Amino acid sequence: MALAGLQPLTKGRSYMDFKRNRWAFGIGTIGRDMVYSLVSTYLIFYLTDAIYVPTASLWWINGIILFARIFDAANDPLMGLVVDNTRTRFGKFKPWIAFGAFFSGIATVLMFLGFSLDSPKNVALFGLLYIAWGIFYTTNDISYWSMLPSLSAKQSEREKIGAIARICANIGLFFVVAGIIPLTQAFSSLLGSSQKGYLAFAALTVAVMWAGQLATLIFAKQPKAPDGANSRTYLREMAKIIFKNDQLLFTALSMILFMIGYMTTAAFGIYYFKYVYGQESMYTYFALILGVSQLSAITAFPFLSKRFERDYLFKLSMALIAAGYILFFFSPTGTMLFIGPAGILIFVGQAFIQVLMLMFLADSVDYGHWKLGKRNDSLSFSLQPFINKSGGALSNAIVGAVVILSGMKDADSAQDISAGGIVAVKAAMLLFPMICIFLSYLIYRAKYKLDRKFYEYISWELENGRTKESE
Repeated sequence: MALAGLQPLTKGRSYMDFKRNRWAFGIGTIGRDMVYSLVSTYLIFYLTDAIYVPTASLWWINGIILFARIFDAANDPLMGLVVDNTRTRFGKFKPWIAFGAFFSGIATVLMFLGFSLDSPKNVALFGLLYIAWGIFYTTNDISYWSMLPSLSAKQSEREKIGAIARICANIGLFFVVAGIIPLTQAFSSLLGSSQKGYLAFAALTVAVMWAGQLATLIFAKQPKAPDGANSRTYLREMAKIIFKNDQLLFTALSMILFMIGYMTTAAFGIYYFKYVYGQESMYTYFALILGVSQLSAITAFPFLSKRFERDYLFKLSMALIAAGYILFFFSPTGTMLFIGPAGILIFVGQAFIQVLMLMFLADSVDYGHWKLGKRNDSLSFSLQPFINKSGGALSNAIVGAVVILSGMKDADSAQDISAGGIVAVKAAMLLFPMICIFLSYLIYRAKYKLDRKFYEYISWELENGRTKESE
């Protein structure tokens, strides 16, 4: 019963159609991930080490960011519902992609304008701006990624589209991670202050995002939608679509725990090399390890997926990550001899998980269509930004609290950090994430059942106009 995929999504489509969509969709992720990485990972560092926000204000900002991300994440399904019910001559995805990209870019630049945050009024203003950024970015994020399942119903083609998208996204991530220190320093020297250096860097990321999103809007083409894709979904049905799609729900729970762990580690990186390792410039080299490892792993993923089942790749990824965390924790704090290999293990495993998560979510859209009799691409994929935001919110809160409590907030160099502060940083950066990722694996192991054989059966059922509800 092996199938090429849903006939309405693939019939009459040429190789060039698929190839164009792979790159048109993928290129759009470069700038998006640059902007998201800048805000989610380095905004706190900008506040503490570029414009030197007072400690009292930083506590309030930390709380505001946590509240804003959780609030925004909780509203993601509503945005997914809006996208699913959108009917325009440009389709349901592209209008929201354009709207979200434009206004999230504006909000990104405004957050780095450097206005004083030493008064409650300005802190509140910054909080509102951050909330606005989250809403606009969500609008783009949900509509963008939920377009992926509609580009092809073939698992193999989705893997290629997803792999290229993750390669491009990681290029954007790598550019920010590797370039944040040398480029902001260069801009700062040219423009006269660290604040202006970060503002210029933010403007650069937004320009790349707008260019990439424009390429997606112009060149990505969707095939004819399958039956059930254009029926309206009502607000009262939202909970049913999410909670009765058990594969979607358990994938989301597993990935939230994974992202909390991974993003906590990523957000601590620049602090680790400045205040524990003792050489901030070494973070750029560590970022190089991150970029090469992730890009190599994602490039290899389509070839590995032809030879190994996803379940095997998932287990392998988790094992690599666990080994990397253990090695990193016990590594001496003054040499890259062990930290470098530990980073390779962590980032290779994490890169595989990135692609697998996309595939799990994409397949759960078809599973939900089969189980519930209605297709909801955007509502289902709204859980991806929910996952990222929940992970980012909690990781930012953890990082912000540990930065203050460990003494890094008021330190000038590594010599100002106590032994207890170093232990706190390493525990929060490495031990806590490892626990989260282990719990993530347990949920996946116990509840995920959408393997290749089961997916082929669902595809056959849908191709023949049958769903579980109609049986």
